[in-house]
Parts: sequence; structure tokens; C-alpha cells
Amino acid sequence: MKLPFELDLHSAVAVVTGAGGVLMSEFARALAACGAKVALLDIDFSAAKEVADGIGENAVAVRCDCLDKASIEGAARTVHEAFGKVTLLVNGAGGNNPKATCDNEYMLPDLPSDVKSFFDLDERGLKFVFDLNITSAFLVTQVFAADMVETGGNIINISSMNAFRPLTKIPAYSAAKAGISNFTQWLAVHFAPCKIRCNAIAPGFFVTKQNRALLYDENGKPTARTGKILSATPQRRFGEVSDLIGTLLYLASDEASGFVTGSVIAVDGGFAAYSGV
Repeated sequence: MKLPFELDLHSAVAVVTGAGGVLMSEFARALAACGAKVALLDIDFSAAKEVADGIGENAVAVRCDCLDKASIEGAARTVHEAFGKVTLLVNGAGGNNPKATCDNEYMLPDLPSDVKSFFDLDERGLKFVFDLNITSAFLVTQVFAADMVETGGNIINISSMNAFRPLTKIPAYSAAKAGISNFTQWLAVHFAPCKIRCNAIAPGFFVTKQNRALLYDENGKPTARTGKILSATPQRRFGEVSDLIGTLLYLASDEASGFVTGSVIAVDGGFAAYSGV
């Protein structure tokens, strides 16, 4: 892969969760291309293994349920056996759930009965979204930050521009990502004496497996929601995965960002900054 700049991570042992997905798989490839030994954790082992096999001996795929601490601890043992203690953690596991998504952008008194409104949202869906985003980051950090307490390290969380500007229809996901940003700041303060930095990347709109059906119809044509998104994005395009790599490597480098901790960096084409007028 083509990197935006050169970075020497040969001494780093990195863990990337959700590494079988579109964005995190590219994060794993970028870290490995800089020399890091990378453990790709995902509940979908086959997806993680496909990526790890493509990277080569610098990478190992590990099946891990990031909502099960015993599973995370088992994954940590595998990583330690393969590469040693972890120095860099990317908390990339996350996502939304249809049970926590409204059909309507605005509540009206005369909505049709077949419209799933705020009042119809499933409590289990809300809890799942919070668990998938916040609880997973909490548990994974508990396990892997223990490797860093004595020697220092680096934690990069994945927030979202939803944390700055909540989107319509997805209240649980927006609130969960706001929680990730807050948790990032908390971790940065808590671990500062241990020389562990913690920052977050807040991507804007990128086309992934999870949201493709919301952005394009079955014929591949942009949906009305895509039109609204792009009209509110000053750069008038979706992000490419490569747009995130420079920020990842900047945060991964102690030389480049050694005095940066507790920051949430938006990579969103200006979406969070645009007021609409």
C-alpha cells in the first residue's frame, strides 16, 4: 500500500480490534507496512485471517469477542505468545444496529403506523450499540493497557463526527460515539503518569459494509440520505480509507505527536464544521 509518509514502527506491537472490517483492515495494513507487528482481532476470524494472510508474517489473526473479557484475555495470551507485550492499541470494534435506528428524522403527531419512530426503538438494540462501542473499548483497554503501565504506550480510539454533530435516525450510535470521545479524554488523563497517550480519530462518512445499503440503493444509485450527507460536507465527497491513514500514523508516532493526548481529530471533509448556511 502507498503510505502518506514514512514511519518506523519496527519496535511496536499493535492490536487492532474490528480488524476484519473495511476501515480497520486498512489500519492494520498501514501499521504493518511501517514495520509494526500487528494482531488483528475480530469476532469474524475468517475476515481477520484473510487480511492477516495478505500482510504476511508480521501479522496474526485472533478470534476475539470484544464484549467478553475472558475472550479478550485469551486473545492477549495469543498476542503475547506471538509478539510480546502490546505497545499500541487501536479500538476499532463498533457499529450501529437497526433495532436502535428510527425510520423518521423528525417526530410528527400523524406518523403512519408502519414508521418505526423513537417510541418504537428496542431497548435491547440501544444496549447492544452502547456495548458494541463503549463497553468493548472499556474491556479491551482494561486488558491491553496493562501491558503499557510500566513502559508507556499508545491507545487510539475510533470515535465519529457523530460525537460532534448527532445525526438524525441513529440516537444510540451518536450518543455512544460521544461517549467514546469522552472516554478518550478520561483515559488520557488517567494514564498520563504512565506515559500512555490516548487519542481518537473521528471519521466522517465512509462507505462500509455496515452503511452501504443506507447510502446506495440496490441499483447502486445514491439514496436521498447520500444527497443530504454530501450537501452538508464541504468537500462534497465521501471519505476514502486512505484519508484516515495519515492521521493514524501521526497519532501512532511518538516523535510526531508525543505531546498530543486527549484529542479527538475529525477526518470528515468539514462535515462537523458546517452549519448549513
